[in-house]
Amino acid sequence: MKSYFAITALALAAFGVQAKDIVDTAVAAGQFNTLAAALDKAGLVSTLKGKGPFTVFAPTDAAFAKVPKADLDALLADKAKLTAVLTYHVVAGNVMAKDVKPGKVKTLQGSELTLATSDGGVTVDGAHVVKADIVADNGVIHVIDSVVMPK
Repeated sequence: MKSYFAITALALAAFGVQAKDIVDTAVAAGQFNTLAAALDKAGLVSTLKGKGPFTVFAPTDAAFAKVPKADLDALLADKAKLTAVLTYHVVAGNVMAKDVKPGKVKTLQGSELTLATSDGGVTVDGAHVVKADIVADNGVIHVIDSVVMPK
């Protein structure tokens, strides 16, 4: 599968079509509006448009909707806390689903996420990966069903 994506990226480049970075890929998916707005508010868009590679465990709009409105509003109003929460969802490097190993992994925020695997799939601090391996030109996105918070 990986070679398919590499060939596709080369073919797109040959026709002058730019592959999409993590932010553009998430925005184009249409289910990450809250995440995109939060990244903008925290000043992290340019970071995730950077060279990378990054692995992003991306909560959907439905995942953000699980957070009580007052808590979400407070989070969005506190840039430092928002930055900490968002960078807690990002790991340096390209971690494809087949390469996930149970255990702790250091985030850009500085603390560690706990990854687990089972017959039910992969979890990240208890949030389920509902779609894996969305490849961008500077990393990979794994869609999760809940917002995870640093400890």
